[in-house]
Order: sequence, then C-alpha cells, then structure tokens
Amino acid sequence: MARYSTRNDDWGFPRWRPYGSERAAAQVRLCDREGCTAAGDRPAPKSPNSPERWYFCETHAGEYNKRWDYFQGLTAEEAEAREKAESGERRYRRADHWAWGEGDGSRSRAEMDALRVLDLETDADDVAVKAAHRRLVKLHHPDRNAGDADAAAKFQAIQAAYEVLNRAAERRAAEGPR
Repeated sequence: MARYSTRNDDWGFPRWRPYGSERAAAQVRLCDREGCTAAGDRPAPKSPNSPERWYFCETHAGEYNKRWDYFQGLTAEEAEAREKAESGERRYRRADHWAWGEGDGSRSRAEMDALRVLDLETDADDVAVKAAHRRLVKLHHPDRNAGDADAAAKFQAIQAAYEVLNRAAERRAAEGPR
C-alpha cells in the first residue's frame, strides 16, 4: 500500500499537474535590446568570429541581421579571397532533385500547372498566356457547349489557371525588375 502513495501523476506535462503544485515558472531570457520585454530566444554574434552572443527577439534579430556585414573591415580583395576560400571548403554539390523541376525556376509550381492547363510551354510570356486563354475560353465556353459538364469543368480550370498566371504577372510587375 505504501508503494502507491508515492506515485507521481505529473508525467512531465504541466497541464496535468494539480493546482497549487510547487513547480516554479520557467525562467525566460529577455531580449538584449534596450527596453524590449519580448523573449530573447534568437542568438546573434556580437562580432565576427566571436563566441559571445546577443539574444534578441524575432523583430530585433531581423533588424540586427539586416545591418550585419560579414566582410566588415576587409578590403574588396580580402573579402573576395575569404569568400572564395570558404566556398572551397564546401564539399557538397547541389542536390540532383533540383534539376527535376521544369522551366528556369522563376515560376512557382502553381504557375507551371496553370501553363499546362493552358497548353503552353514553360517559357511562355504574358502575350502567349492571354492568347491561349482567349482561344480556350472561346472553345470551351458554357454558352457554346450548353449542357456539357466536361466543357464546363474545363472552362472553370482555364479561368482558374489564367487567374493564377495573371496574379503572378501582377506580383512580378509590382516587385520590379531583378
């Protein structure tokens, strides 16, 4: 009987502990940025090649990394030599599965599927997309194919594909040239 009285119902899950348990709250490290009260759970080096770390919240870590210059204090030749030396240290090659994709990598999978629906090549431009959309809409429009469920489904797929490609083109135009 004494054996069961020492049994612990904790199991390591805080929700299962009885109310009023003696376990203290977990200590949280605060962000090292002055005045920030968020949890500082993202380490950042204080200087290049230094083991000392700052601990920032997500927002301040992003701010810190945006201004980080890995080649600070080096001349252009020294920076190039350092980059070349470190890239030579990598003893791996790009994974083969990256070559399995279609196109030049500038389009998403959804865009590639949309091009396939419109019977276009992977390098089709916006003019070709509009022409293919117009041609296929005329061919599969429900007014032209009254009562044909297959034509209606194909028409909806064409419209959805054109919408995907149109939004992608607008997004690229808003981002500007690369």
